[in-house]
Amino acid sequence: MRCPFCGYEEDRVVDSRTGKEGRAVRRRRECLDCSKRFTTYEYIENISLTIIKSDQRREAYDRQKLLSGITAACKKRPISVKKIESIVDKIEHQIEKLSRSEVPSSEIGNMVMAELYGLDEVAYVRFASVYRKFKDVSEFISEVKGIGAKPGA
Repeated sequence: MRCPFCGYEEDRVVDSRTGKEGRAVRRRRECLDCSKRFTTYEYIENISLTIIKSDQRREAYDRQKLLSGITAACKKRPISVKKIESIVDKIEHQIEKLSRSEVPSSEIGNMVMAELYGLDEVAYVRFASVYRKFKDVSEFISEVKGIGAKPGA
């Protein structure tokens, strides 16, 4: 494992425990060169999942891409990285329960929208503006007005 601080390739495991609701192993590591500590997660490698994009292209599922999209929507909001990772974990679990090798990106987008709606309205609107590809300000305003009309808002 390469140290994220100095790049040295040798470390020792300081602590190891089950994490992410039993779906991963969390390892606390210490670099043997700079002595800084960092955390890694090991996941069971699932069968490959293919995402069907809106233009019918297919691409391999990429957890980092999902994480980046949600992180961008939550930028400068009072939402912790841990909470964002929890959302990604939850969505991955929902995808696994579908038991399909191909999933449309629209289904994943709807899952993200549902999670963000209950978490933070600003993050929800940010994600919606990209996901739904608003063409003009009126579509954006309509979505914002819709938030106040939905139950629980």
